[in-house]
Amino acid sequence: MTKDEKLDTAYSLKTPDDSRKLYGDWAESYEEDFVETSGYILHIHVARAFSEAGGEGPVLDVGAGTGLVGEALAQFDPGEIDGTDISPEMLQQAAEKGVYRALFPGDILAGLGLPDGVYSGVVSAGTFTLGHVGPDGLDEVVRLLTSGGLAVIAVRDAHFTESGFEQKIAELEPVLSEVGKTSVRIYAEGADGPHADDQAILLHLWKA
Repeated sequence: MTKDEKLDTAYSLKTPDDSRKLYGDWAESYEEDFVETSGYILHIHVARAFSEAGGEGPVLDVGAGTGLVGEALAQFDPGEIDGTDISPEMLQQAAEKGVYRALFPGDILAGLGLPDGVYSGVVSAGTFTLGHVGPDGLDEVVRLLTSGGLAVIAVRDAHFTESGFEQKIAELEPVLSEVGKTSVRIYAEGADGPHADDQAILLHLWKA
């Protein structure tokens, strides 16, 4: 499967098993295919946005993949960073970054089995972006945040509109103190390919 075919497949995943298979097979070449060749920069936007908004650790990186967000976030020294992903093979790559306190496999839609309010921050640059997880995944994100905690979640703009994220945010408003949204590029200026101009919305969710 070529790089472009893998990316097209990533945009069309339907089930957790689909995700496990694709990313299990892709783990070793993911960064070369997706970052170095395609100009992917969303992980940098997420890390910077979390830091600039005053986010602090401990932080959970949801859909940590090969550790791109954790590596970018560590440059801002937010404190301890944990990561979870549906693909154990991707987490093996993330472990090599040396920036995570703990890494564990998990499916956010099934629940991560952690106590309420164990993290001061949650970040995600992939899981919600391509449509692997819909707005219902935000329930677990918010549950894991302590009072005053911040989540910065990237969602591809088309997925945000089509999948009902606004409605989910409205449902969560009673447990949120503030909500913010900004729009950023997923790929760098000058990137090519069918998704080169894709945009993502960075959701900022502060827990009351």
